[in-house]
Formats: sequence, C-alpha cells, structure tokens
Amino acid sequence: MHHPHLPNSPTIHVGSRRWFLKTGSAAMASLPLATLQQVEAQANAGSSKKSVILFWLSGGPSQIDMWDPKPDAPVEIRSPFGTISTVVPGVQFTECLPRQAAIADKLAVLRGVDCSASNHTPITMQAGNPLARRTNDGKDGGGYPSMGSVVAKFRGANDPSMPAFVGLAKTWTSDVYGAGHMGSKFEPVKGLELADKFKLPDGLNIERLQNRAALREQINQARRRLENNEVLDRFDANTQRAYEMVLSGKVERAFDISQETDELRESYGRVSVGEKAILARRLVEAGVSFVLVSGAWGYFDHHGDSVRWGGIEKGLKPLLPRVDQVYAALIEDLEQRGMLDDTLVMMMGEFGRSPKINTDAGRDHWVPVMSMIMSGGGIQGGQVIGSTDRTGGEIKSGKVRPQDLAATTFKHLGINLDSHWTDPQGRPIPIVQEGGQPVSGLI
Repeated sequence: MHHPHLPNSPTIHVGSRRWFLKTGSAAMASLPLATLQQVEAQANAGSSKKSVILFWLSGGPSQIDMWDPKPDAPVEIRSPFGTISTVVPGVQFTECLPRQAAIADKLAVLRGVDCSASNHTPITMQAGNPLARRTNDGKDGGGYPSMGSVVAKFRGANDPSMPAFVGLAKTWTSDVYGAGHMGSKFEPVKGLELADKFKLPDGLNIERLQNRAALREQINQARRRLENNEVLDRFDANTQRAYEMVLSGKVERAFDISQETDELRESYGRVSVGEKAILARRLVEAGVSFVLVSGAWGYFDHHGDSVRWGGIEKGLKPLLPRVDQVYAALIEDLEQRGMLDDTLVMMMGEFGRSPKINTDAGRDHWVPVMSMIMSGGGIQGGQVIGSTDRTGGEIKSGKVRPQDLAATTFKHLGINLDSHWTDPQGRPIPIVQEGGQPVSGLI
C-alpha cells in the first residue's frame, strides 16, 4: 500500500525507519507513555474523571503573609500587609488575597502542615512522604516516587490517549519531582515541550493510518528495519500508543489554549502561571489525571531585598495578586463546567517562612510549619484545619504530615491506600508511608 511522503523529505515514507524515529520515537523521548498496566489501572478505576491540579509555590510560601495572618503579633513578626475577613466568619487572610477570601467557602485552609522532613526542593512534599528527602549525595528522594507518579502507575490517565502525569514548569529540579525507582514509564511529562511532538506532519493520510491492521504492519516493518531490535522490543506497546496519540489529535487539541475566549484568558491573568492554569484545566478536561503547575523557579523564595526574588514587600507583595487571581479563576471555571467535584486543586510549596522578618526585609526558610489551601474534589470547604502559635512559627493543633496529604490525594482518586509498588531489588514499597491517613474532615 502506498503512503504519502513527508513534506521536504521525498525519500521518507510512512513505515520507514526514519519516519518511525521522527514520529513515534520523538514522541516517546519526551513522553513516558502509560504501560498496559496503567491502562488496566484506569479501567479498574471506573469511568469517573477524577483528577488533581497542584499549584507549586516554588521557594516556600509565607504563611503569615498569606493564609495565617497574625495581626496582633509584634511588629517584627506580623505581616506588613493588612488583614481582611473572608466570606467564612472568623477566617482571615492578608489583604493581598481578596479573590481567595471571596471564595473561602470553597476552600479548606490547612494551617498546620508539617514540613520538618522537607528541604529546598519539591521532593518531600510532592512525594507526600517524609522518607523522600533531599540528601545531596546523588540519591535524593531515596528512590521514592512523587504522588503524580504513583497516580500514573496505579490509576493512569482518565483517557488512555493522554498522558497521566504532566508537569507545567520551565525547570524540573526545583519545581517537579518524578518517579524515583518506580521507573521511567511513570515520570512526569514535560508539558511545555510536548505539544509540538504530536502534530501529524502535513501530507499524511489520516484515514489510511487509522486502519489498525495497516498501522500494526507499519510498526512491524519499522521494527524489522531497526538495527537494535532489543530496544524496540522494550518499547513496543508504548510505540503503538505513541502512534495512536499522534493520530487522535487529542494531545494537540488539549494544548491549544487559543481555543479559549479572550475573556476567560483575562480572568486567569495573562502571565505565566495564568496561562499554565488554563492549560491545566484543558489537560484534566481531556483526560490527564495529575497536573502540576509552577509559575517560575523559586519565585516564593523571599529572603530579602538583596536576593533575586526580593523580600516580603518588594518581592512577595506584587506576586500575590497573580496567584490569588489564578486560583480563584480556576475554581470558578471548574465549577461552571461541572468539573469541580472531580478535580482536587491544591496550592502549596516545600515549606513556610520564618516568623521573624530578617534584617533584609525578608523571611527565611521555615520547616516547622506551612499553610496551604485545597478546593474541589468533593472536599468540605469553608473550614480551617489546624492552627499555629501566636507567632505563626509552630504547629499548635491539627498537624497534617506529608503522608497525610498523599493519603488524601490517593483517596480522592480512588487508589487503594494499601497498594504497593516493587523497587529494583524486588521489595514491596507502600504508596503511603509512615502511617499516613486522609486528613480528617476533608474527604
């Protein structure tokens, strides 16, 4: 059967070794496609489209200047920002978060998040695991996977023609943690590099390519022509899915935010984190299960006015309206589309900031406590879980540990909390470590 030739490549035809490498393998290089095990996991999860969107505030968000203000604390501790009431009686945020204050009835504010095992990387909190740590010895994370990778393995994508776990960030080391020893198949997809990999070259006959028997024969022909058959054997099932993703066009369509109205794009804010948030909504709508959004590397690392991201007033203050707007816009958008109950939205970082403002008008790393917010996913909004002492530096009640966040996330997605994965040494490793339990009163 004759196949159209690729443009500007008159000697390359579909089924040839070079076309195979250009299309299928190029896609695979940036996309750890789901295995058959993932497809089965998705089928077992039922027909729901439950998903997670995690806003990562890389650098460490200041609890006192955001969701846990201490207006009566001494001047060296309390925020330079004013305090405002939310729509929930008795719950206050700082004045820089008016949009979130207006939807506080849809938020659960966690003020006692324990980050004592965390460090200046996404490892511990994105893994939801105190055993996954930065060690600076080339073995960071101890081989434990991120929550997104666990989701990729035990649930898979809601649509098998989409990836399960997508990261929307420019930098990976500081913003997105991956699969550890669980395996490269469950690594997060680099979403900002993905879209162009799945455009069908001009001139290809989609109708002919969609013939499954012909497609299988093309793969087999390419397989026979490859010198290293062992490598292709290892990726055979994934290669077929790469072809199918190209042919379906779903990935390409999901990444095309130009389909959104100008009005909606303005509501999110035409800044990096706003554009990524719209894309996150489009991805979960298309069938991705776990999307991680980071606006910029370390942009919440507000040590003081002499460092890159500035101090509290010069650095954090102009940044907060962006994350305030984008979170509220996403919640409202999901609600209007009937997606909010299925989509768990979280906003957090690796730790909090020190209660005392330092001599450079900033706050330093603070692992004893962090504040975060959650919405959607069927959680009970309009509540505050946990509290800190009068300085906002120590947990007073309602401690939430990383493993509790993992258990909450997996419960939302219908993943059995007793599940295990097998490490390279053949040992069973629980997906929830150290006695993690879903946060009481949330789900």
